[in-house]
Amino acid sequence: MSISVKLRVRYAESDQMGIAYYSNYFVWFETARTELMRECGIPYTDMEKKGLFLPASECHCSYTAPVRYDDLIEIRCLITEVRTRAVRFEYEVVRGEIVAARGYTIHVCTDRNAKPRLIPSRIRQVLLEVSKPEMSHKG
Repeated sequence: MSISVKLRVRYAESDQMGIAYYSNYFVWFETARTELMRECGIPYTDMEKKGLFLPASECHCSYTAPVRYDDLIEIRCLITEVRTRAVRFEYEVVRGEIVAARGYTIHVCTDRNAKPRLIPSRIRQVLLEVSKPEMSHKG
């Protein structure tokens, strides 16, 4: 399973040259990741009510083409690795036919006190069922 979220680059997300500022890509990654988890039947709100959290332990983004204010972009997200305590998500930011950026984030399952814990077996099984091989890059 993968998810695709479309959005238009807002003025506040761009710099004086009208190019999307680099840190916004991680916000867009989060938007797609949250929707993917929801589609899997594991909304973050439900996990957090149970005392489970998925903070990022690693993130990376490679920028290959600019996206600008008012561009319509698509953020693609999929799960590429599920471990006992962590999940890897990969992303592409696409403008038209151009892949403008690729990235990944790794998230560790923790309790409310940020102590690492095993991903509960039911959740891990769902994540394993929807995971796919990596998009096209390894960071």
